[in-house]
Amino acid sequence: MPHFFSGDELGAIKSISYTQAENAKEWKATATTLVPGSAESGRSKTVQKLAVHSAGANTLLTAARADGSASLYQVNSEGNGLSVVHEWTEARLKAGQRFVGLSAAEIGIYSCTSNGALRLTKPGQGDGEPSSSLATLPMRLCEWRLSADGKTFAYGGDEVELSLWDTEKAFSSQPEVESASASAGESKKRKRNDQLLPGEVWRAKNVPNDHLSLRQPVHNTALTYLQPSTSISHQHLLVGTANGNVRRYDTRAARRPVADWKGVGKTGGISTVEKGFHEHEVFVADRGCTLAALDLRNGRTVYSYKGLSGAVTSIAPARSLVGSAAQDRFVRLHSAFPPPPQQGQQQEHKGEVLDKLYMKVIPTVIVWTGKTDLLDAAAAEDAADGEDDVWDAMQAADSDSEDEGKAKRRKEKKSRTA
Repeated sequence: MPHFFSGDELGAIKSISYTQAENAKEWKATATTLVPGSAESGRSKTVQKLAVHSAGANTLLTAARADGSASLYQVNSEGNGLSVVHEWTEARLKAGQRFVGLSAAEIGIYSCTSNGALRLTKPGQGDGEPSSSLATLPMRLCEWRLSADGKTFAYGGDEVELSLWDTEKAFSSQPEVESASASAGESKKRKRNDQLLPGEVWRAKNVPNDHLSLRQPVHNTALTYLQPSTSISHQHLLVGTANGNVRRYDTRAARRPVADWKGVGKTGGISTVEKGFHEHEVFVADRGCTLAALDLRNGRTVYSYKGLSGAVTSIAPARSLVGSAAQDRFVRLHSAFPPPPQQGQQQEHKGEVLDKLYMKVIPTVIVWTGKTDLLDAAAAEDAADGEDDVWDAMQAADSDSEDEGKAKRRKEKKSRTA
């Protein structure tokens, strides 16, 4: 069964699991509170980021909160209980700033704040002491993502161009980063921004001026990696902007986007983007009530989900399903279907809302645990059905041939008797 973790504005963390009814059309959600929220602390304990990581047979969950605190939990085997493994505080998080990235890897937990405080936390194993490595990135960041293999990370922000970094080199000794967060109005600082920083592998270049020859503002609000890569310098990235555009970058091809799809976000710009599990599939949400699936081949909307009455703040693809958290206090489960085999063809199946669970407090983030019990069972059942069909057809063919052989022998026997 699909299983998700969610966080809300009062700091609560919940486990949400879904079961499918016998008619295969209805889904039932079961929510369990793992960490209770506190109304007294208000939004200072808001869960801003969640990250899930599997370490052998153990599932680890990391939460980063608005007051700079972070916790690493171990999830029990049933998925309905947590035990604290390690806790720490990001002291460099200032008032008005927030966590813009959180990712768990084999080496440790990576976290990044909007004022450029990058941290690698190693909780320690056995009798080993926990340790942290610090790095400084530009300020005014809006989103930070770690690659699937952990070798690179990317970020973007308000007047901060999309940038790709070597993770290992980023934590080596580096000078204070000040130029990348400066205003773009001064030519000297703009010239300095063209130079790569220590550990920086690639940096995007602003799109050309508009039809009035005016510089277009840089405001990257969301980003994601599109596919794994064995090369640090060659990555495919997708970015959403504050003016509603979605841009695709190939770091080997050019510094400017290889595709710029305008007007994808209808209201308030793009809030989040996530790569789906189907080929050419990506999910995009704006700050209005739009959640849509896009075709990466042409940037067209494959389908949009209906019935949303609040802005979607977090998306969690889970194979052929998608979980979402929205400001209307609902956590929703959606169906997802791949784009057509050929671009431009009509989409036969469109995703829809399968279930919506009302949360008393506004959910801020949702992540998929990676559990695919029900999904794998369904795939295995489909494969078994396909094999049964093949064997049935073979048996039918064999029986037909046997009947024809018997009839032929009887006919020959009669002719010899005559």
